[in-house]
Amino acid sequence: MGRVFISAGHGGKEAGGIDPGSIAGGTTEAKEMILLRDLILTELRARGFEVLSVPDSLSARASIEWINSRARRNDVAVEIQADSASSPAVNGASVYYISNNEERKSNAETLLMGLLRRVPQLNSRGVKPDTATGMGQLMFTRQVAIASLLMQVIFLSSPEDRALLQTRRREFAVGIADGVVAWSRAIDPGSTPPSEPTYPAINIKINGQNYAEQGILINGNAYIPIDLVDRLQIDLTKAPNVRRISYRRVVYVKAIELREFNISIAWDAASRTVILKSNLAICPNQIEKIISRGATSEVQLQIFLRDNNQEALVKFPDIPKLYREEAAIEGVNHDIAFCQMCLETSFLRFGDDIKPQQNNFAGLATIGGGNETATFSSARIGVRAHIQHLKAYASLEPLAQEVVDPRFRFVTRGIAPLVTDLSGRWEADSQYGEKIVALVKRLYESAGLL
Repeated sequence: MGRVFISAGHGGKEAGGIDPGSIAGGTTEAKEMILLRDLILTELRARGFEVLSVPDSLSARASIEWINSRARRNDVAVEIQADSASSPAVNGASVYYISNNEERKSNAETLLMGLLRRVPQLNSRGVKPDTATGMGQLMFTRQVAIASLLMQVIFLSSPEDRALLQTRRREFAVGIADGVVAWSRAIDPGSTPPSEPTYPAINIKINGQNYAEQGILINGNAYIPIDLVDRLQIDLTKAPNVRRISYRRVVYVKAIELREFNISIAWDAASRTVILKSNLAICPNQIEKIISRGATSEVQLQIFLRDNNQEALVKFPDIPKLYREEAAIEGVNHDIAFCQMCLETSFLRFGDDIKPQQNNFAGLATIGGGNETATFSSARIGVRAHIQHLKAYASLEPLAQEVVDPRFRFVTRGIAPLVTDLSGRWEADSQYGEKIVALVKRLYESAGLL
């Protein structure tokens, strides 16, 4: 029987003790997740499982190293977290899995279903690939050596979710334990593993050509020989977090982690083939440069938006066209602007303090006190204001059209030529620009450009 590793994720170690994580309603993420984790431990051990609890004092990276140094084949690892949102109406549970892994997606569904069966009042936000997160990946789903999932149990910022967890914590624990047990048994149905692991071989195709050597499949993840990485001219010396393993005297790396090097990764289940593309239809530097040309068509933007929110184009059917037209007038990269809109509005779901009828696609504020968000007369004017605000940050050139951005004159012109320079400026989030870049890469993958 495989063992279970469980981590109460809340930000890791900080000076003087445990990072509390998010804080709301007189409690902290650390407190709530540690209490829940301890009940899950008790429940799993009562069912005969060997459970290892990740020390709460460890950082996120150290927690992964702690697991990897102890993990054995057929073990599983789960991290539980409490999410937070600016709106108290956002609530529910979700499970994240490593992108492009159908087996792990099935495991995530099993884990989430275990909780929802015990606590049916909890809103289900579904299972999601880790590419759906702001940074486009999660350390816990990618860098843990064994099968791993990250569960966001509740939104701590939701009074409804907090009350549900605090009054029915044992049912939460039993439900998560149910899911972990079913998941663990799917990974290891009870057979005795051989002393030397045997991994199934998979085929490799790169840029449309079959590769002579085969890769291997470990826990549903494709690994490719390190020799192929060298042929792709990828320098991994500065990427210590890319997972490497030795198997039968050959070093392999996890294929999906090469996405960070502008390699597109896909999987063909029928032929058991991992498909890699390194041919770029765009210049890598163009991904971050705000004053540049976008690469996607109106149709490609429509498909990307619809794939992430099926209702997005109902209210704003012309939004891709508007971004392409308005960005072209001012010389702004429409791909960057469009993806920033997707980040700011959650793919046109809006929800927080901005309503769809405000036509404010970038969280622009008005002039003066009160911290009010701006309202624009039409979607086109809202897009124009967004483009102008981006140009204010990225360029010293004058605007081609009349100013509609209410805060254009307050920006230090040209202070942020790269989208990553927007971090801490457009938003306080120190990873704000990186989140936009991650979305641009997802857009280019969707469009077949990366």
